[in-house]
Amino acid sequence: MPSTEISPGLVVQRLPVAQRLSDYKLIAFDMDSTLINIECIDEIADAAGRKAEVAAITEAAMQGVITDFKDSLRQRVAMLRGVPVEHLEAVFQERLRLNPGALELMAAARAAGLKTLLVSGGFTFFAERVKGLLGMDFARANQLEVADGLLTGKLIDQCWGDICDGQEKRRTLLEMASLLGIALHQAIAVGDGANDLPMMGAAGLSVAYHAKPSVRAQAQVAINQGGLDRLLEVLR
Repeated sequence: MPSTEISPGLVVQRLPVAQRLSDYKLIAFDMDSTLINIECIDEIADAAGRKAEVAAITEAAMQGVITDFKDSLRQRVAMLRGVPVEHLEAVFQERLRLNPGALELMAAARAAGLKTLLVSGGFTFFAERVKGLLGMDFARANQLEVADGLLTGKLIDQCWGDICDGQEKRRTLLEMASLLGIALHQAIAVGDGANDLPMMGAAGLSVAYHAKPSVRAQAQVAINQGGLDRLLEVLR
C-alpha cells in the first residue's frame, strides 16, 4: 500500500498484520536520538574540544554515508582519550533527557506484557542508567575503557563480541527472541539511524523515530513529529 499520513507527522508505509500492542512480545529500542535526546559520544567529545569533528562522523554514520560503523566508532572513541570519567556523569545529569513519550510507551508495553530491550551503538555508562530510568528488561551497548579515571580512547571486548554495530543489534534481537521463545513477527524494533536498519528489518514491525531519510523510507511506521508514544496511535 502507498504510505499514508494517518495524522500529522505519523506515517504508515505498511500496516502490520498485528495491530494491537498485546499481539507483540518484545520491543527493542536504539538509545541515542531515539530513547534520549542526544548522541552521547558527541557530548563526551565536547570535553576534549572535538565535538564538531566527532559529530560530523556520527552524522555520516547515522545517514549511512559511512558504512563501516565499527571503524567509525573506533575513530571517534580514540578522540575521547584523556576525557575524565566525571564528564560522563555531567553529560548524564546536565544534557541527557528522555525523549517525549518514552516513559508512556514503555509503561504501555509493560502493561501489554512485552519484554523491553535497549540495544545501542553507544555506551554502557548511559545505557544502564537509561534502562533503569525506563524500567527496561535488557540492555546491550559498548563499554569504554577507563584507566586512572580517564578514558583511554579504547573499547573493552565483552562476552558477546567487540562492538555493538548494526549486525550485532540484529543478532541481539534474534538472540533475545530465541531465548524468550518469541517469533520474530512478535517483535517491534524502533530506531533512527542506518545502523538500526538490520534489526528493524528482522522485526515484525519496524518503527522510525525522527529518523534519517533512508530509515524513514524503509520503516513500516515513521513518527516524524511528536513523541514515541505516538506508536500507540497505530497499535491499539
